[in-house]
Amino acid sequence: MEPDDEALKELAAASSRPPQRRGISYSQPLSRGDAASARRAALRNHSLDDEYILPASHSLSYTHHDPSAGVPSAGGGSGYHPPLPPQQQHHHHPSASYSSGPSSRRSVGGASDGSMTLERAMSEYGGGHGTLPEFVGAGGGKGIFRVPLRAAMHPLRPPPLEVRPHPLRETQAGSFLRTLAAEPQRRQLWAGAESGIRVWALDEVFAGWGAGARRGDEESAPFREGVPAPPALCVAMDRANGLLWTGHKDGRIRSWRMDLETAATAPAPPPPGSGESVGGSSHGGSNSAPVFREALTWQAYGRTPVLSMAVTSYGEIWSGSEGGVIKAWPYDAIAKSLSLSPEERHMAALLVERAYIDLRNHCTVGNVCSLPASDVKYILADHSRSKVWTVTSMTFALWDARTRELLKVFGMDGQVESARLETPVMPEQPMEEVEVKVKPSKKDKSQGGSLNFFQKSRNALMGAADAVRRVATKGTFVEDNRRTGAVAQADDGAIWSGCTNGSIIQWDGNGNRMQEFQHHTSSVQCIKALGDRVWVGYASGTVQVMDVEGNLLAGWTGHSCPVIRMALGGSYIYTLAHHGGIRGWPLTSPGPLDDILRSELANRELSYTRMEKINIMVGSWNVAQGKATAEALRLWLGSVSSDVGLVVVGLQEVEMGAGFLAISAAKETVGLEGSANGQWWIDNIGKALDEGTSFHRVGSRQLAALLIAAWVRKSLKPYVGDVEAAAVPCGLGRAIGNKGGVGLRIRVYDRKMCFVSNHFAAHLEAVNRRNADFDHIYRTMAFNKPHGSTGSATSVQLHRTVNVNGNQVDEVRPDLADADMVVFLGDFNYRLYGISYDEARDMVSQRSFDWLREKDQLRAEMKAGKVFQGMREGLIKFPPTYKFQKGAPGLGGYDSGEKKRIPAWCDRVLYRDSRAISVAECSLECPVVASITSSETTTLLFSPNDSSPFLSLIWILFSLSFDRYVACMEVIESDHKPVRCTFSVDIARVDELTRRQEYGEIIESNEEVKAMLEESCFVPDTTVSTDEIILENQDNIVFQITNNDETSKAAFEILCDGQSTKKEDGTKSEILPRASFGFPLWLEVQPAVGLIKPGETMEITVHHEDFYTQEEFVDGIPQNWWCEDTRDKEAVLTVNITGSTSTETKTHKIDVRHRCPVTSAPPPTINPPVSVAPPSNAMSSEAPSKRSSKKSQTNRQQQDYAQFGSSEVHDLCRMRCP
Repeated sequence: MEPDDEALKELAAASSRPPQRRGISYSQPLSRGDAASARRAALRNHSLDDEYILPASHSLSYTHHDPSAGVPSAGGGSGYHPPLPPQQQHHHHPSASYSSGPSSRRSVGGASDGSMTLERAMSEYGGGHGTLPEFVGAGGGKGIFRVPLRAAMHPLRPPPLEVRPHPLRETQAGSFLRTLAAEPQRRQLWAGAESGIRVWALDEVFAGWGAGARRGDEESAPFREGVPAPPALCVAMDRANGLLWTGHKDGRIRSWRMDLETAATAPAPPPPGSGESVGGSSHGGSNSAPVFREALTWQAYGRTPVLSMAVTSYGEIWSGSEGGVIKAWPYDAIAKSLSLSPEERHMAALLVERAYIDLRNHCTVGNVCSLPASDVKYILADHSRSKVWTVTSMTFALWDARTRELLKVFGMDGQVESARLETPVMPEQPMEEVEVKVKPSKKDKSQGGSLNFFQKSRNALMGAADAVRRVATKGTFVEDNRRTGAVAQADDGAIWSGCTNGSIIQWDGNGNRMQEFQHHTSSVQCIKALGDRVWVGYASGTVQVMDVEGNLLAGWTGHSCPVIRMALGGSYIYTLAHHGGIRGWPLTSPGPLDDILRSELANRELSYTRMEKINIMVGSWNVAQGKATAEALRLWLGSVSSDVGLVVVGLQEVEMGAGFLAISAAKETVGLEGSANGQWWIDNIGKALDEGTSFHRVGSRQLAALLIAAWVRKSLKPYVGDVEAAAVPCGLGRAIGNKGGVGLRIRVYDRKMCFVSNHFAAHLEAVNRRNADFDHIYRTMAFNKPHGSTGSATSVQLHRTVNVNGNQVDEVRPDLADADMVVFLGDFNYRLYGISYDEARDMVSQRSFDWLREKDQLRAEMKAGKVFQGMREGLIKFPPTYKFQKGAPGLGGYDSGEKKRIPAWCDRVLYRDSRAISVAECSLECPVVASITSSETTTLLFSPNDSSPFLSLIWILFSLSFDRYVACMEVIESDHKPVRCTFSVDIARVDELTRRQEYGEIIESNEEVKAMLEESCFVPDTTVSTDEIILENQDNIVFQITNNDETSKAAFEILCDGQSTKKEDGTKSEILPRASFGFPLWLEVQPAVGLIKPGETMEITVHHEDFYTQEEFVDGIPQNWWCEDTRDKEAVLTVNITGSTSTETKTHKIDVRHRCPVTSAPPPTINPPVSVAPPSNAMSSEAPSKRSSKKSQTNRQQQDYAQFGSSEVHDLCRMRCP
């Protein structure tokens, strides 16, 4: 009689006795607070309200399936949820054990010893309906094997406002967001996308779509779109004219009116993929709102994109492109074009298009130019000193915004660059030639044989790969480590530049290095400043807050991928992630407001928690370089795929041989993968799964002999995406793909799941090598885009992990450790030890698997915590899968040749979900709970010969669990048998739309929150010393801004509302602003931006010219120039004051007018414009201006204004605003 039958007999005898109670009672109070416990209990009741639950006093946690309740849905949706005990704060069990799944009572260690009580059977063979007992490896819960932290509200970061939740990448084809800008006064948030422009009204950010939304934006705040346009690469705000200027990949500059009510509109075009609606979504479909048209557009560059753009202090638009080309677009030409009617749009575009000034040619004399011929990636307008910074990856150029003169060119080290001869730019450096001899000589053949040939092949391909890497890293790895990744101006006037190695450099207005500091090792992607705070976004997804001195105040993980852009609006700073998600963070964060919001949102967890269920089937097969019949694939996968939503298949030894492995390794070096055999397997597995009708393939990855592919049921496709691939070779020198792992990372219902197909080192004695293979794969597997390889990682990803030597900067948490569920499958090659071939055959024929499991190397290593730490495996109830004679059916097909390899369970499936302990319920804190299911068949639930529900349940588990973790013994095409394992996975996810609405309700209803937000909008009280300035004799006029607040710093910005001209009849013309409220060319105000300490005063100097020169350019060549006087010019200055925690402003107005000189002769030039010296010493003559008040601060903003020289200064300090 088989051991299983003996166990059943003992169970039948024990069924008449009442079951013994466990040592741990789930009726005990939880360690969490009463309110939290009540919420968790309510969540369980909510998710199980349609299911019959046993009374709480019942000691066994299983349910009787009611056939009338129907069968759970195959692919997804909220359906049947097994009852789960409340989560308890237990530490992970230190030793390996058997666990009875998420519904189990406790872990029971040890193997079967023949004595089988009812209590032991229920704990070892599963205490819940439909689950298979599991073996849990030791060593989990520590270091990189600790499950990732998950919570309804992340405890380590401020509660974000999810303007646009992370969309699936597959829904964003052609519409990824790449730029971000905010207009605080109009309360708008603009984003530049690959398909055009989007704008969010921040007053409506808590609303939902209602009628419909573009796929991928179902939970986003409602937005409007512009007409389809090529990718927008840069943006610039023009508040004066109510325009957003955008630079595009097609070389055009476009403008968009911020007043959407008056903007020209057009019918909404069908979005890409709009024919596929999201099933079950209450707001699925496409957005049919009319789109708005651009106001003015022209071709800025013929064949190159507009990479950067800025509006200068004088209202000009400067743009940069590839090859160091910089163009300035005078505002007068833009204003004329904007004044034309829509019917004259073509003429308007032509007028601006030909009016540009080629600044590179402007500073080139005799073919000698100081500017590098590199892409101009950033342009920054220094409004404090009326200068412009143009930035390439390695150099900075400093310009005078008024005269357009090049002042200085310097490197990242601050050293001035010398002028260089203009030469054509070479597109690429030639590749180094490396002589590679793969074919061995006859002598080599005779001496070394095939092994020698394989070794030489390996050496050759490694040499070739090294050469390719050397060429690829020229100007990439080493130089990128110190390249400029972001640039911004702080409100104290300092310029901040961030580097790709994580360091930040502060510069003064003259381009002199002030200090360099580093708070993070990841690449700096963006910088934003307001008041006395500066925010920095990194490629790691981290957001840091610093003061203007560079001291770190706080930091948190803002996104799961690089933070590429930031924008300030209202009381929030908005961050745009590389995946397209947008989050808003309170400007006061971290602070008391965060604690209140976090607590309130946690209390409302039930309202935005959604429970999903999905069945996942995983299959693994070492195909031994062969091919399978359609019937074999059907038996393995097709016959049982009807009730699963996701299928993942891993293959080993798809194709072997020294030549193939060498070629594959070389292809991997340059980012290529795949083979004809691999594609054959993918195609034929797809046919077995009815690909195209029932399933859709979402990703695959091949590394030489290893292959993994995934298919998702079509009904589940809208909720599955962000598929990323990875490969780690473990063959000779960790470079050859005969051994190793290939993986896919898939986002399912907003949860990350990783599947890794492996092939470890062979032979009975190579246990340590197998353990090392797992450790190497687990630690080093890094995912990138689908079908990717090591050569296809983006620059952002490279900057996250390499330093100047190409080595890893520090040990970061591996990608696999950060997943919510990890499944390892494949030919692990662990054998049976301490047993002979004949003994193993005898035990297999008697199905004595309990005894054989005691001889399993993998189980022993897991129990010792040496491999697969903390991972789980279902109870093995199938014969060993290795080694068989090809074509031999049945158990008699085990290897009987000369070697007589001992049968072994080489082919396995192990997993880890979100449970830190064996007993845990599915919730936002433990979002993925998986179990290996048994069949859903209900006809065998009760035995016709026994009325005992306990015995009936055990019969089901014994008879049907084989269907869910099994080996397909009927398949004979390989020396390995294929295995498959089906998981029933419960997923808890967040309904972001509902949570955002709850967020809005808290802000509106919570009095404490409202008070804090009102307090954050505080603007320091300031005094401006005058409301009128009279200019005469080209004198320098000084007025003062005083910060009356004794605790807060005040940031100021001086703009020009526009200028008017006095007519002969004494009336004034209409005041017309320049772009972004720029100054007229005859007026200078410095500093126009600054930060005033509490109780201190800042002096502002105003200078004018009686005469100024106007120029007209056509196609970059000056055509006309003339001199204009300023005697009839008047201007209105606006002084905007803001705090550090809001963009709310207070304004002061100053009228500036010119008084005509007494004499009719041209006035003497008291302070002529400074002539520009060579770039090497252009700044040497500048000196700091004087202070007239005792309380005025010593500020670096006023150290370099030579224009104001020693001319007479009219002190208006005693004049005050009425």
